[in-house]
Amino acid sequence: METTANVLVGLVAALHAYILVLEMFLWQKRPGRELSGFDAELARATAPLAANQGLYNGFLAAGLVWSLIAEDPTGFQAKVFFLSCVLIAGLYGGLTANRRILVAQALPGAVALGAVLLAR
Repeated sequence: METTANVLVGLVAALHAYILVLEMFLWQKRPGRELSGFDAELARATAPLAANQGLYNGFLAAGLVWSLIAEDPTGFQAKVFFLSCVLIAGLYGGLTANRRILVAQALPGAVALGAVLLAR
């Protein structure tokens, strides 16, 4: 079960690294505009905000990677902390910005957090 939990944590980390790239570097290009649904003008106007969000997603990804390489109990505690952050951010974003965030961010975070807790 621990291996499954670690794979799920790694997938959530990869998801957030991907979001970082979309929001920080591709926001005004086709992939970022498809994600946001914004036209070129709105994408240009919101690019600084998206880059800031991308940076925060990068911090989540970095924390999750660190949690995978840190010795326990620090590794376990970091997994719980960063996955909780992912879950809370996903719930907030899903309720305030776009419901798709519930499935794209909150659900993977919740599944990985559940697996980490069950593996303990």
